[in-house]
Amino acid sequence: MTGAALFALSAPSAYADTKKEKELEARIEALEKAFGSLTGQLQSSQAENVQLRAAVAQAQANSADAQAKASEAAKSLEAAKPALAAAKQDGFSVGNGATRIKIGGFLKTVVTMSKWDDGSVAANSLGRDFYLPSTIPVRTAVPARSTTNNDYSAKHTRLWLNLDSNVAGHVLKGYLETDFQTSAGTQGSERTTNGYNLALRRAYVQFDSLTVGQDWSTFQNVATLPESTDFVGTTEGTVFVRQPLVRYSKKLSNKATLHVALENGETQSAVMAPVGTPPALTIVATENDQDKLPDIAARLNVTTPVGEFALAGLGRQLRVDSGAVEDTAFGWGVSGSGKLVFGGKKQHDLRFMATYGEGLGRYVGLNFSPDAIISAAGRLETPRLFAGFAALRIGLTPSVRTNLMASYQDVSYPGGFAAGYFNGFNETAYSFAGNIFWTPAKGFDVGAEYRHGVRELVSGATGQLDRLEFAAKYSF
Repeated sequence: MTGAALFALSAPSAYADTKKEKELEARIEALEKAFGSLTGQLQSSQAENVQLRAAVAQAQANSADAQAKASEAAKSLEAAKPALAAAKQDGFSVGNGATRIKIGGFLKTVVTMSKWDDGSVAANSLGRDFYLPSTIPVRTAVPARSTTNNDYSAKHTRLWLNLDSNVAGHVLKGYLETDFQTSAGTQGSERTTNGYNLALRRAYVQFDSLTVGQDWSTFQNVATLPESTDFVGTTEGTVFVRQPLVRYSKKLSNKATLHVALENGETQSAVMAPVGTPPALTIVATENDQDKLPDIAARLNVTTPVGEFALAGLGRQLRVDSGAVEDTAFGWGVSGSGKLVFGGKKQHDLRFMATYGEGLGRYVGLNFSPDAIISAAGRLETPRLFAGFAALRIGLTPSVRTNLMASYQDVSYPGGFAAGYFNGFNETAYSFAGNIFWTPAKGFDVGAEYRHGVRELVSGATGQLDRLEFAAKYSF
């Protein structure tokens, strides 16, 4: 066979192979492109995965750092809590922070216009400074003309210190309070400087449930005293005593607390005795200070949804040992008081007190009657008294309120004395008062009050007082 023949036979096969190869190559090339694309996507996915892992790691690191910072901030806040708490408190610390002292009180000025129907009251005396029923002049056999006085005074101004010490597991507090009204020392002159002496009101230490020092008598419920421009207000009808005492307080429940105290004993006696030249029978009142036993007082305070109430009792030995007179007697008293709150926002309240007993003259009405009367036989006889008051407070607006008050005391003297013996002694006192107060700014109060007061002796002689009073007080 020739070469031409051979070429002719083999040519179609070679062509076929070349075509298949090309198709195969094309497929391989497409596969390679697809594989390359998948490889690129895989590499891109891996790169993104690496970035995602890096981001997760960074987030975890940031979270750990944030948690560390939060923990550090919490520790710093915990460490700063005592300082923050101290910063929120008033006052200042002493003794390396062991005791905190707070200063407070109020500045108060009163202006009074007083009209006495049956005489006059001495300048710069307590009866001119505030309502004191026992100083109201009464009509005598020779009637005295009425007098009117205008007085300005800042003696009610009060200053106090509150001390609070840190003692592990115990309450340790102290309190000191003063004013310029009750000093028994030399008072200033209205002619020049009007300087008045600082007087001790209260000074006590409290350790847990024990109170030792000078405070309001346990027989008194201070919380019921109504708001007044006056130093006391419902004077003849209220228990009002501050004195040294030792008191134990026991919380019986969330709503009841019992207070029991031993308090300073002091007997104020009275006797009709000849005084002056020529001598005339006159009441001689004596503060004896010869007591051997303390006065015992107890008070139960109860809080209810409608208000606060208290029931108090007092027992005391009265004693006089002056040589010519040596005797003792028993004095006692009970007192109920309370404050009823009402109104949609509890902006109104009714306050009241009623007291009854024998031989407790100095505890009620600023000693309107004596504790004991000395008989001709040298025996101590005890007057009996009833006293009470009621005061209605009406909140007119959040900054304006008014108070209406009525107060009363009646004294019964013992029998066995000569006819007319008690004619010069106080028998009855009563008063009515109304006021209005406005608080234009927190801590600042201004008020106006009118009062009508009456004093009556056993003889029937009476005297009246009408007083218009204005007051401005800045509490701090």
